[in-house]
Amino acid sequence: MHHVQAFLKAIKENNNREWYLANKDWYNNAKTEFEQVTMNLISELGKIDKDIAFLEVSQCTYRIYRDIRFSADKTPYKTHMGAYMVKGGKNSGLAGYYFHVEPGGNMLAGGVYMPMPPVLKKLRKEIYDNIDEFLEIVENKNFKKAFPSLDNDMKLQKAPLGFPKDFEHIDYLKYKSYTVSSSFDDKLLASPKMIEKIIEQFAIMAPFIRFINTALTE
Repeated sequence: MHHVQAFLKAIKENNNREWYLANKDWYNNAKTEFEQVTMNLISELGKIDKDIAFLEVSQCTYRIYRDIRFSADKTPYKTHMGAYMVKGGKNSGLAGYYFHVEPGGNMLAGGVYMPMPPVLKKLRKEIYDNIDEFLEIVENKNFKKAFPSLDNDMKLQKAPLGFPKDFEHIDYLKYKSYTVSSSFDDKLLASPKMIEKIIEQFAIMAPFIRFINTALTE
């Protein structure tokens, strides 16, 4: 991932249109390198989760241009590259597996981020109705070692409406997103075992992803 890392470091220091246009070939080389890694991840992940097996790279990756319409930061280009591998592609609204490369901020993540209220309620009900199955996943020893807790984005302070406040595991119903994540060092991107190590993490995540998608597609 040499081209990817080098380009991302450079564009962070030169985030303007003139520099980008002068270095478009460098970007294209980095983009090609990232897409090849994404292709390899799709191939290997598809052996674990069949919903991923037939995805195209273009269904999983993103443009470099930032949406600056509602942002105070007006720099035009992203300083990371990401691939979201999910049934139906990145805009499906389902839970998937995310690979994020950003020098000093690399991340693997998975789940469903800030779903719409009806979808969130459906997912919470699935957890409530199948709490033993959910606990077997998120409190599994290997899962907790890789992902000690669910991500706490805008978690509710009180029990959500429609669920009993005295439910033993009410804390698991308070999330507004159901995601897990972990960071990894830049050195992994230069390792010959990079794909293998990433897939190991995604394999641990896979039962969590399947549980969510079962809820959302029933």
